Amino acid sequence: MSDFSSSPVQIFLSAIVFVFGMVLSLAIRKYFKASVPRVLCLYLWHSIFCLIYIFYVVSNGGDALMYYQSGLSSDFSFSLGTSSVRFLSYFLVQYLGLSFLGCSFFFNVFGFIGLLAFDAALREVTWYKSRTIRIWATLIVFLPSISFWSSGLGKDSLSFLAVGLALWSALDLRHRWFLLFFSLLVMMVVRPHMAGILGLGLAGSYGMQRSVPVIHRFVLGGIAIAASAVLVPMGLSYAGLSGEVDAGALIEYVENRQGMNLSGGSSVDIADMNIFMKLFTYMFRPLFLDANGIAGLASSVDNIILLLLFIAGSWAILRKRVRVMANDHNRMFLWLYSAIAWVVLASVTANLGIALRQKWMFVPMLIFLFLSVIGRSRVTFNSKQERVVARV
Repeated sequence: MSDFSSSPVQIFLSAIVFVFGMVLSLAIRKYFKASVPRVLCLYLWHSIFCLIYIFYVVSNGGDALMYYQSGLSSDFSFSLGTSSVRFLSYFLVQYLGLSFLGCSFFFNVFGFIGLLAFDAALREVTWYKSRTIRIWATLIVFLPSISFWSSGLGKDSLSFLAVGLALWSALDLRHRWFLLFFSLLVMMVVRPHMAGILGLGLAGSYGMQRSVPVIHRFVLGGIAIAASAVLVPMGLSYAGLSGEVDAGALIEYVENRQGMNLSGGSSVDIADMNIFMKLFTYMFRPLFLDANGIAGLASSVDNIILLLLFIAGSWAILRKRVRVMANDHNRMFLWLYSAIAWVVLASVTANLGIALRQKWMFVPMLIFLFLSVIGRSRVTFNSKQERVVARV
């Protein structure tokens, strides 16, 4: 590709963008309670996958090339979804003079901030657990699939940013509500239907939490419902369902979506599957038996780790009888959003390649929730109810 980084000036600008991302990561690290070595390690790891993603799409093609090429021209109008990324690419190319490499590094920063927020959430929920659990949480943050799909030029980096910030804000929603609002805006710009699901999850969580004062439930729940009333129709319109939508129209839409993208080697016919098989296929396939090529095998490793985590988390919930809708960390919001997103996306996605990217719009929440119930606490209390952290 001739415009990958076609001049010394563009190479220099790409280096500036890369350094800018590193400086920004160090500037915000205290907000996410991360050390300098950890932030730099995560940033370099994520940036390596940005380079891998660049060479992958240059060699095999991909949406990232379309976004960059559209930035070279001005023949488009702004709208939600794909057009918003094309608009941002146009700004980066025309006004900042960035090459494909520079634009990719710019979007890499979005995905990295989402990864940093995800890492902060996992560290907070596992700090009182055993060293083994904390190591597993770190290994999950370094899963190749997360950094690969969130590091490239496209909607995935922005949607992962929104999900990571939404998860981090849920841990202390009273003081981080502005962050959740920002994540809703970002998700609305790139994937309005997922923003609608976020709004539904938030509205449902406030309506169902008895521990929240009635006046707070009324005010905050009302705001969430009002936001959902705007976001859900917007998401339906983005998906191609406008006007009055009845059950027949929804069924027809789902059936049409199930038949799309069936031409590739990673496609699976889900039309005749029951809902449980659809959920399993969307989340955990490909496995080693149906993996195609090196990329499929790498994805299989990630999926095996996720499957083991989900089994361990589900067993812990059943064995310990953990309240999955516990109010701390606003888990009800996380469960509702994850469940709705999983069912909706698994019902309409037949291409495993698409599933590998899109499932990271809700899987971070599920990982957080399952890690929160696995293992025993290292925290004990003495006679004065002072917290004592045991050695591990």
